[in-house]
Amino acid sequence: MSRGTNRLKPLQVDRFKGPGKISDGGGLYLIIGRNGSRSWVFRYTRKGKAVELGLGAVDSVPVKQARAVAADLRSALASGEDARAYRDRQRRQAALKEARSVTFEKAAEQYIEANRAGWRNAKHAAQWTATLKHYAYPTLGNSPVADVTVGDVLKVLSPIWSTKPETASRLRGRIEAVLDYGKVHGWREGENPARWKGGLEMTLPARGKVRRVEHHAAMPYAEVPALLKTLAAAEGMAPLALRFVVLTAARTGEAIGARWSELDMTTGQWTIPADRMKAGREHRVPLSVQALDVLKALPRVSDWVFPGRKSRSGLSNMALLQTLRRMDKGDVTAHGFRSSFRDWAAEQTAFPREVIESALAHSVGSKVEAAYLRTDLLEKRRALMAAWGQHCAGLSNAGKLVELRRA
Repeated sequence: MSRGTNRLKPLQVDRFKGPGKISDGGGLYLIIGRNGSRSWVFRYTRKGKAVELGLGAVDSVPVKQARAVAADLRSALASGEDARAYRDRQRRQAALKEARSVTFEKAAEQYIEANRAGWRNAKHAAQWTATLKHYAYPTLGNSPVADVTVGDVLKVLSPIWSTKPETASRLRGRIEAVLDYGKVHGWREGENPARWKGGLEMTLPARGKVRRVEHHAAMPYAEVPALLKTLAAAEGMAPLALRFVVLTAARTGEAIGARWSELDMTTGQWTIPADRMKAGREHRVPLSVQALDVLKALPRVSDWVFPGRKSRSGLSNMALLQTLRRMDKGDVTAHGFRSSFRDWAAEQTAFPREVIESALAHSVGSKVEAAYLRTDLLEKRRALMAAWGQHCAGLSNAGKLVELRRA
């Protein structure tokens, strides 16, 4: 090893043209490449062999920092430790220190941002943030993501596992994803304390055994015509929107989020883009005469078909629920009318199951069947929705009449 240290002057570091190697003393060398690159190397002898350790480029490692690292490596060698092993251990400790500065909340925010573009819409990201903020952050938020344990996860999940099983199940999956994200980035090690299989399943009962899943409360289909008649006499945007939800059998969010640009009044068709559909696929909805009548009664004050009070956003779900409550129908939900439609179609019509399921924008059959089914059965669904419109208008045996007429 060369005698003396700190031989290089600042101007030599910046101006030496090279290519070549200049000793700063104490095993530290400045290496200048043919392309003008400048980097630091620490040289030492281990078991009779020369070893070189790269310390980084001059642009990112100033001369003072390079000398300090070289001094540490010389001390390690003097104590009998291999310089490379010492350097690697220091790096691991630095990484661990950095990891402990990453809290669960910070890791979750980075995960959400990294995956935002791959999610169907902004609402999904908002749901992730809202769920974690409400349930997880009070317990886990400020904890280093490296320190989260099974006990911590149970503190979050146990209070709602029996009372809100669906929410708790989604929350567990989201915590698991954040912790996996942290492990990939080197912020934590070991098994994921939020995993279900072979983990939390040993402590928490399966969601299906906690409580029977409660479906959206639905109105018997025989009562729907009377409701539509009452809604037709009511004033306001919400009753019109609710009529449209019922007549199209659409999901509430799809209906109140509708834009005029999605509607073709001439052909009587509503095309919902993929990014607004639960399955992520474009869905065409044939509109019955009754559904078109609702649209014709609407003022065009914005691009929203059913605008909110400020016309810059769609109507809220709560507006439809409040409409039902004012009609003393608070025991049913707007989404439940899809079940009313499904029951009616199955019991009162002869339409094939795949036509009915396609009208509800459900996947039809297995993946193999779906691959061979190249059509969305639009024309058959047009007849189905026309029959549903007639039923909602109070015409008896509407579904059976349509099928007989088609035959």
